[in-house]
Amino acid sequence: MQFRESQAIYLQIADYVCEKILLKEWKVEERIPSVRELAVQLEVNPNTVMRTYDFLQQQEIIHNQRGIGYFVSQAAIKNAQTYRKNDFVEKDLPQVFRTMFLLGMEPDELKPRFEKFKKQHFA
Repeated sequence: MQFRESQAIYLQIADYVCEKILLKEWKVEERIPSVRELAVQLEVNPNTVMRTYDFLQQQEIIHNQRGIGYFVSQAAIKNAQTYRKNDFVEKDLPQVFRTMFLLGMEPDELKPRFEKFKKQHFA
């Protein structure tokens, strides 16, 4: 995983975990990699993954079954979508709007491209 300097690593890992859940690679109530397993996989300090897992528990995206491990929560998909949507609207969308304004673009110009993207990647 390539990390960006513009965002805390634990939040980038949270985005990675949310993406796995939203793409249904990690299913509801399925056990996810342990802190150590994910730290080795992503080549980060286990404390960073622990911070990510604590954050995701607060968001009710994952939960801990003591002595067994971490699992995807029942409401994980809805909560992950909410978390990622809020993050996108607050951080990424203002820059998209700024670029669109500078280029004289209107939102309706993007809809056909978005539909094509969905068909190519998620059909």
